[in-house]
Amino acid sequence: MEKFDPALARIKFNHPHFQQRNFVQNNTTAPSTGRSVLVTGGNRGIGLAIARAFLANGDQVAITYRSGDVPEGILGVKADVTDMASVDAAFTEVEAAHGPVEVLVANAGITRDTLLLRMSEDDFTDVVDTNLTGAFRVIKRASKGMIKLRRGRVVLISSVVGLYGSPGQINYAASKAGLVGIARSLTRELGSRNITANVVAPGFINTDMTLALPEDTQKSYLASIPAKRFAEPEEVANVVRWIAGPEAAYISGAVIPVDGGLGMGH
Repeated sequence: MEKFDPALARIKFNHPHFQQRNFVQNNTTAPSTGRSVLVTGGNRGIGLAIARAFLANGDQVAITYRSGDVPEGILGVKADVTDMASVDAAFTEVEAAHGPVEVLVANAGITRDTLLLRMSEDDFTDVVDTNLTGAFRVIKRASKGMIKLRRGRVVLISSVVGLYGSPGQINYAASKAGLVGIARSLTRELGSRNITANVVAPGFINTDMTLALPEDTQKSYLASIPAKRFAEPEEVANVVRWIAGPEAAYISGAVIPVDGGLGMGH
């Protein structure tokens, strides 16, 4: 076995070729604040909390929305993620205001819950078109700018349901599980360009949707969560902000559950 020579190691480390290669492989020079951030479906619930977390981080934040109000300090652009022309127009508007999107959070989603035998084909395809194909559309558009910048962060908001399963949500579960395949394939395609793609999978969160559930249903869900509580939207947002930051630059293709232990890491 070759003996370790500290002097030789110092020579190798200080060699310009090693330094250049090390810089490329461990590029953390991308700014951690002041970036152009786009959150789809960002004017309520988890999406709004994510947008506010990036805003507090000093980033330039834009959201897509279809209805409702836009919070102060955030650029709101109306967009339909099921329509590529609408997606392209939204990105063009964001790029004109903030520059190329460096951080994309694909959060827009819908539900059409019903049991399999009652679920129509439209119930299934509409959910998949919004939640899964919609994510594909925004990622494809964002990747053009990220490739030119040679850096980027893609965060896909999935769900514990995508890997845990849930009766009455075959369409939703399929759409959210598919995001894992997108993130891991994107990692293999664009990872060498300092572009990461990760999935955050929230469990039950204190949002209007959860609070609208019958009390007995909420108690049933709480009983199955080891933490014995629902999460706050900010707890998901903080994970998203971190995974898109410099501390997580070497993490890609990962699924991060924020579910109080419900899925046991899937």
